[in-house]
Order: sequence, then C-alpha cells, then structure tokens
Amino acid sequence: MSAINATEASDVLGQYRSRQQQDASGNSELGKNEFMELMLAQLKNQNPLEPQDNGEFISQLAQFSSLEEMQALSGRVDDVVGQFRSTQALQASAMVGKTVLAPSEVGMLGAEGEVTGNIQVPASTGGVRLSIQSPDGELVRQIDLGSSSAGVKSFSWDGKDGNGNKLPDGPYKIVAEGSYPQGSVQLPTMVSANVDSVSLGQGGSVTLNLAGMGSIALSDVKQIN
Repeated sequence: MSAINATEASDVLGQYRSRQQQDASGNSELGKNEFMELMLAQLKNQNPLEPQDNGEFISQLAQFSSLEEMQALSGRVDDVVGQFRSTQALQASAMVGKTVLAPSEVGMLGAEGEVTGNIQVPASTGGVRLSIQSPDGELVRQIDLGSSSAGVKSFSWDGKDGNGNKLPDGPYKIVAEGSYPQGSVQLPTMVSANVDSVSLGQGGSVTLNLAGMGSIALSDVKQIN
C-alpha cells in the first residue's frame, strides 16, 4: 500500500471510503487492517509543526467502527432476504397442480365439467345473475342466484347451456350482475383455476400461470384449495 504524504487529505475515513469505491469492481476487500495501515501512514507523514489532534483520530476510529457494523448488518439483511426468496420460491413451486381462487372474468371448463368461483357483493341486492359467454361472445347460459347480502356469494356452473346440452371444454367469460335501485351493476368475480406452472421474476416476484386464464401474481391469489 502506498504511503500518504503530508499534502494528502487528513480524513482517514474519507480515504478508506474512496479506496472502497475504487476497489468495488475487483475482488479485494478493504477492512480493519487496511484502515489501520492508512491511519499509520498518515501518522508517519503528518506535519510535525501541525500534528493532528488525538481526539480527531479517536473520532475517526469510532466512525469506522460504526461503518463496519453497518456493513455487517447489511450483509445479514441480504442473507435473510435471500433465504426468504428461496422459501417463497419453494412454496410457490409446491402450488403447481393445485387449484387457486383468483380475480378473473374467465372460467376454464375442463374435464371436471364445471366452473366454480365467488362473486363480490358490495351491498345487499335483490337479485344476482350470472351470464356465461362462449369464446366468440355468444351468451350460452344465464343463472339467477337470487338475492344476496353484502359479502361473498359462491357460484357453480355445470358446463351446460340453457337447454341442458354439454358445452365443449375451453375458456368462457363469466359476468356477474347485481340488481340495484339505480340499475344493473356488474360485480367482481373470482374463479377457481388450476396452476400449470410458476415463474420467478426479478426481485423475487412470483407469478402463477393458470390453465386457460393467463398469469397472475401470487399476491393476488385469494385462496388455495
């Protein structure tokens, strides 16, 4: 390590930080030993006519100690975050093949022969109606679910049209409406869907890829069956 002459800055901590930035792209690490070498070099090369005050050296030592503790704490936090993301990814991968309840207006009619879900009812209504539309927008079934108080109302469609004919598998649009004094109001729906796969994004984000319904963030899932 090169010596520090008397014309250089007297702030050892500042020099230490400067060297950290210079070495950030390399493999070398600057720690307590390097800091002490900087301080000893400064002591040897200080101006004898204007020696540095002892209290200033003590202050710099105290600042370095605080800096070292902060760096250690930052490393521990990074470790905790990494473990959390690993756990989250493991939990998400275990969801493949399970059924989740997620906000959607599309229901996937499959081998099980039915589409189930919930309707979010914001206020009491005299009637809730469920409309099922085919992929090309044709109305294939309407189901009257009766009156409902505020809260969550479940629904189930057996995959048949209004004449009792079994419809082909595929995605169908689910539209729920509530009857209110001001008129008919569309209500939010949550539909059960199978998890085909899981995607991990930057920052630890987890996305579930649902069968026939696209992708949804894990945080948007309301229920896991």
